[in-house]
Amino acid sequence: MVRPYTVTRGRTRPSDRHAIDLMSRVTARETDAAEAGVDHAGAALLELVRRGPRPVAELAADADLPLTVVRVVLGDLAEAGLVRIDPPRRAPAGGPAADPGLLREIVDRLRDL
Repeated sequence: MVRPYTVTRGRTRPSDRHAIDLMSRVTARETDAAEAGVDHAGAALLELVRRGPRPVAELAADADLPLTVVRVVLGDLAEAGLVRIDPPRRAPAGGPAADPGLLREIVDRLRDL
């Protein structure tokens, strides 16, 4: 087992060039990871992303790594040109997320938990 700060080389945030939200969608680019000098954690995340585009939160859960570590490593992969990080999709105006009644019902059910 490797400590998270070792994986990220002591960094707690990705570079400012990449906005990595929990729901940002990560897609693999067609490149060779061996040529880019990717470490073990980066190669493991890249393998998960190559199975199909997925949100950052799902990658963290699948990799069983803390979210902060995943964000830093994904930033490194994006810097190397191995992944593309797209902002999360927003619900269209007037869509289900904009319905105040639905939002109240969600809050009420969360309180019941």
